[in-house]
Amino acid sequence: MTNETKKQAMDGLSARAARGEISRRQFTQLAALVLAGTPMLLRSTGAFAAAKELVLVNWGGDALTAYDAAYGQAFTKETGIAVKMDGSGPTEGAIAAQFKSGAPTWDLVDVDPFSAITLGAQGALEPIDYAVVDKKKMREGFGWEYAASTYFFSYVIAYDSEKYGKDAPTGMADFFDVKKFPGKRSLYKWGVSSWEAALLADGIAPASLYPLDLKRAHDKIAAFKENVVAYWGGGAESQSVLLNGEASMAIVWSTRASLIEQDSGGKIKFIWDQGLISPGALAVLKGNPGGKDAAMKFIASAQDPQKQLVMFDKLGQGPANPAADALIPADKKRINPVDPENMKKQIALDMDWYAKNYGAALDEYTKIISA
Repeated sequence: MTNETKKQAMDGLSARAARGEISRRQFTQLAALVLAGTPMLLRSTGAFAAAKELVLVNWGGDALTAYDAAYGQAFTKETGIAVKMDGSGPTEGAIAAQFKSGAPTWDLVDVDPFSAITLGAQGALEPIDYAVVDKKKMREGFGWEYAASTYFFSYVIAYDSEKYGKDAPTGMADFFDVKKFPGKRSLYKWGVSSWEAALLADGIAPASLYPLDLKRAHDKIAAFKENVVAYWGGGAESQSVLLNGEASMAIVWSTRASLIEQDSGGKIKFIWDQGLISPGALAVLKGNPGGKDAAMKFIASAQDPQKQLVMFDKLGQGPANPAADALIPADKKRINPVDPENMKKQIALDMDWYAKNYGAALDEYTKIISA
């Protein structure tokens, strides 16, 4: 491993440790492997992908079994190619380290499209073969050169309905209005959604949101700090901060908001108004061991609306294929981020803006919330 590759790998490990995805002990062990230049660490299992096999790397937890049930097993039946799920976390740094190692052991990664834009420009990803992957099976505008959308989630306002009674919040201005809606708040530790929320609350029209006015957003966030009781870094933390009453309102992932509503017996509710919708996507590493053709076939297979319905049932992810909308039961449409009635109330995150600005924006945001 080169020094640059080691740096990228350490950055990836540090990010995972900060999000609580690995323990301090695991971080120490993996960091030792990085510094020793051990290429095998780049796979959490330490084993290289075998022939007739694809390795798909996602964010672990329930996603491991869900991806296997929805996509992996079916693809193996269709093609005879085994699919192994790896939950070690495909951060930008980890993907870059895989590529720069010269011998990647990952094939497919569950990636933010803005990360795919950045990594693709560095030559780390294969362009999506849209002769195999069908753009007609995606929502318009959600296919990129180096990533194909496979699901959606949103950042939404969740609130204590018992505390506020019939006066439910109707948008980000209410989230920032502690006179009308008294109580503590919680925001996302990693910046995404916080900037947009601050600007919407400050009067910026949704159509004029991008490019984000970061100074204005950071000024708003800094002035609001005394009302924020927690900056959550992961889904479980966002659930607990509302369920234990620490915060009376929070901006959380829609996939968690529906669980919080269920676990609280309806006490904690959420709204789609001024929600910030974000796609998740699959990308293929340049020089992947399983071959780019097999990886593209996997992405095409994952476009099946029935398979995406399994992901909706298991994880609450909104399907990327519009044909899946009609398959969702009427009583579950309310929790689908891409249901037409919900989607029209939301604003799509601008992946191109994030690709160009996220790193610097997050650095400044972190300084503000940590001060």
